Amino acid sequence: MDNHVKVALIASLDKFAEVSGQDSVKLEESLVEVFSKDLGFLEKVEEFDEVFDEYPVFDELREVFFDLLMINFFASDIKKLEEDYLETDEWADIEEETIERGTELLNLLLYINECHDEGLVPELGDFLKEFLLVEEDEFQDEFHIYEDLISNQQLVESSVEDICSHAGMIEISEEMQELFVPFMVFFHQPKSSVQVIKELEDYSANKEFDIAVYTLIANFNLN
Repeated sequence: MDNHVKVALIASLDKFAEVSGQDSVKLEESLVEVFSKDLGFLEKVEEFDEVFDEYPVFDELREVFFDLLMINFFASDIKKLEEDYLETDEWADIEEETIERGTELLNLLLYINECHDEGLVPELGDFLKEFLLVEEDEFQDEFHIYEDLISNQQLVESSVEDICSHAGMIEISEEMQELFVPFMVFFHQPKSSVQVIKELEDYSANKEFDIAVYTLIANFNLN
């Protein structure tokens, strides 16, 4: 299991459990076990879902953790496969079968990996323009998905309170509705911060989820 993924997974679950008053220890152990297994991706997905089915109180994290499962595959599992595995029909079939799974968080985690590789600090403008290429004509799907981030980039320079408040006043695309606050807060403060988590607890309308996802992203960003 990739260490960045493991750190992010455990930190995120711990925070969700802390804020919601739930116990995440057994879920953590089960997920780490699944992530670490030497299985094909779809077999892992099946076991991953079985674990979440056992812990319905954590179900709102299922799809963002699916993104972590995917990142773990790219970072760790793929090393055991043929070099051009992502070009094979088998992988194309897997992509087709899982096309409805996961969230836009996957893009952010891939971007953070790229930042680590290139020694860059994650920045919202860079993420939108250089990674997602939202200004390019052929990437207009991304533009529409991320339009709310594009038009509200100034919030990164404001505060957690302003970000949370603004999120409640605008109509956010379906893909970004749940992720708007943790994405914006991450670019506001890319390093995991006790103060940020306290402010999310004070101002977020969905504090368990927002804190868990912010914690996931910020800890994944640890290099």
